[in-house]
Amino acid sequence: MSFDVNAVRQDFPILDQMVHDKPLVYLDNGATTQKPSVVIDALDHYYKVDNSNVHRGAHTLSDRATIAFENARKAVQTFLNAQHSEEIIWTRGTTESINIVAQSYGDAFIKKGDVILVSGMEHHANIVPWQMLCERTGAILKPIPVLDNGELDMNAFDTLIQDNVKFVSLVHVSNALGTVNPVKTVIEKSHAVGAKVLIDGAQAVAHFTVDVQELDADFYVFSGHKVFGPTGIGCLYGKKELMDAMPPILGGGEMIEKVSFDGTTYQGLPFKFEAGTPNIGGAIALDAALTYLMNLDRDAMVAYEEELLAYAHEKAAQCEGLKVIGTAKEKAGVLSFLIEGTHPADVGMLLDQQGVAVRTGHHCAMPIMDQFCIPGTARASFSIYNTKDDVDALFTALEKVKMFLT
Repeated sequence: MSFDVNAVRQDFPILDQMVHDKPLVYLDNGATTQKPSVVIDALDHYYKVDNSNVHRGAHTLSDRATIAFENARKAVQTFLNAQHSEEIIWTRGTTESINIVAQSYGDAFIKKGDVILVSGMEHHANIVPWQMLCERTGAILKPIPVLDNGELDMNAFDTLIQDNVKFVSLVHVSNALGTVNPVKTVIEKSHAVGAKVLIDGAQAVAHFTVDVQELDADFYVFSGHKVFGPTGIGCLYGKKELMDAMPPILGGGEMIEKVSFDGTTYQGLPFKFEAGTPNIGGAIALDAALTYLMNLDRDAMVAYEEELLAYAHEKAAQCEGLKVIGTAKEKAGVLSFLIEGTHPADVGMLLDQQGVAVRTGHHCAMPIMDQFCIPGTARASFSIYNTKDDVDALFTALEKVKMFLT
């Protein structure tokens, strides 16, 4: 079955607009994806018809909101193939999810002298929380080196993964390079020395199917807005036996079983990590986004995106003065590049004047930029609604950029 990109594009109303009198070419999907009408409609319906707080209301609107909210949790369970729905914790996004694990699991189980491994290609959200944990506990954070082509240095990892390593946190797909990391192998080797593993799936879940049981990930995190859902909603998956043993880090309503001045007892999973009123509408709209994605032919979608990225790399190879940053064999959705003699910020600004939206800068991944001795890149990142015409428009625009800047 072929992937009908034109039919998909019709589902995303934002794409049908002009920017600077040019048709919009949206290539900033690594930062955030656009939203199909079903997601917009789900959010609209909740606030127009069902708006109410969840779980404790004694009226019809609360009942409807609660059912939709908990059905959304089950949708994430299905999407990730988690064993239990209570293994799905609602958060604001990937950043908060990682911080919860670092503060809850980390403070409870990571001790002075323990080693935590992250890769050299991580987003800052998967570096800084672990640095903060090390400051609190005396643990040691070590980077896994990255090869010049943007691949994880697995030989170096094999040297680093010793008995003193207690936690490994690794991006599934690099937002800066597009590298797809061998996370299953990393998990297996980490478990062999008794280390727990968190996988940052923010850039992965929109591109291919993720099965947390097959991966045997201890924790897996992602953000709704990078998988066609709204901003301000995300998910933390954690194995039940681990999450049961972890203390809550926020106190308040919903996460308690009983409160008195003699002491407080906490609810079980998932509620002990969900203090306060959650982003109900965001969760419901994320359900719509994941359902939309799961209703597509995922195999055909993956094949289409691989073909599109390969086409972009072919065009890049023909573009004089363009250097691709990140040439790993396994990539997903990202073409980061530099134009000789230009600054990425200038390239991005001039592309915008031609209706082409890309990202520029260090992409919250300064360590990998430092490794390549560059200030940042221009990044075109692709999604299910992008076409070869979009790629052609990018490179046509880049030729004009080169004429202006070089």
